[in-house]
Amino acid sequence: MNAQSLRKPVRKAVFPVAGLGTRFLPATKAIPKEMLPIIDRPLIQYAVDEAREAGIEQLIFVTGRGKTAMVEHFDHAFELETTMRDRNKKLDALERTWVQPGNLITVRQQVPLGLGHAIWCARAIVGDEPFAIFLPDELMVGSPGCMKQMVEAYNEIGGNLISVLEVPREDVSSYGVIAPGDRLDGFGGALTEVRGLVEKPKVEDAPSNLIISGRYILQPEVMRTLEGQEKGAGGEIQLTDAMARMIGEQPFHAVTFAGRRFDCGSKIGFVEATLALALERPDMADDIRQIARRLLD
Repeated sequence: MNAQSLRKPVRKAVFPVAGLGTRFLPATKAIPKEMLPIIDRPLIQYAVDEAREAGIEQLIFVTGRGKTAMVEHFDHAFELETTMRDRNKKLDALERTWVQPGNLITVRQQVPLGLGHAIWCARAIVGDEPFAIFLPDELMVGSPGCMKQMVEAYNEIGGNLISVLEVPREDVSSYGVIAPGDRLDGFGGALTEVRGLVEKPKVEDAPSNLIISGRYILQPEVMRTLEGQEKGAGGEIQLTDAMARMIGEQPFHAVTFAGRRFDCGSKIGFVEATLALALERPDMADDIRQIARRLLD
């Protein structure tokens, strides 16, 4: 594979959203966890907005049973919109939920065989193009957004990229961690060669404190690696295992995200994200501070 083919533009993004959301039951019994709101936007909307900012054109949702609300969220709601227009109400709040016809595609992951399997389910739509991956549970907050930072780096260097964050070394055993190589000049020290990936290492064995943080740009060859359906940790098909096999065969780098990450797959992280984003909103910040002081007294 020549260098030019490793720099095709990133136009497609895969969103693996087939999970059951059991940690948020009973709230997620009838509502996808990706539709749970952080203030007034569902989690999936934050991820889609980040993708659009980065120039992504085609959104690929890998879904399961009971996920139709997520697709409908990005459709026109004619009754709602007509009623709002009749009442002279602005539609500004709805505009970011509209997707161009044909730009949102869904595929089913009929069986829960892991993240790698979910990504593999999108292989026919991805085709022979590089593609982004968004894990919506990982709410990434920054300006520019995480994927835009990654795309800017990709346009310079091509290959495969993953986003990483620095965490205290004592926390590394909860995450996938990279084995770093050289840091590249010209990227503000944010771009690091990846020489290996280690899933949830012991603190004393961790090759770094740079954790994988839910955003990827991968070349289509990863689909061929996933084709083998080899199971890894937890008896599932792991994306990390497939990426590890590609290291050394193709360029692989990590972008240290200049921003904040909230783990909205946990209840604590979800509440933290809600408070943090509310405190950044001019229409809410003062009231939220007063409420917090009152509750803490």
